[in-house]
Amino acid sequence: MQQKHLYEYAVVRVVPVVEREEFVNAGVILFCKKEKFIRMQYHLREDKILMLMPDADMQEIRENLEAFCKIAAGDQQGGPIAVLDEAERFRWLTAVRSASIQTSRPHPGVCDDLEETLHTLFTEMVR
Repeated sequence: MQQKHLYEYAVVRVVPVVEREEFVNAGVILFCKKEKFIRMQYHLREDKILMLMPDADMQEIRENLEAFCKIAAGDQQGGPIAVLDEAERFRWLTAVRSASIQTSRPHPGVCDDLEETLHTLFTEMVR
């Protein structure tokens, strides 16, 4: 019998004009404490973002999403947050913030395969 994994995930959102609270789903972060697993996958939908804010700085948004990826991956180039343990990184990434990159509240789930679940959530929430 294959082991079940308890996980949490959050949807990563680009919020071009924070005051209007409109957003475009851009990625998913998946975390499993027991497996010390945390991954982020994203895809930037520039067309949708530019519809909400025609002069959006796409380079800055891309850099911020890459920073989130580095932190999730534990890449030391992600700064001091990236060297924290997986749970602390996930909590930092999913903390409520008023910024152009935000996340949904974390949601729980159970799965057999964490990588496959990340791919499925990404497809459903972003693509």
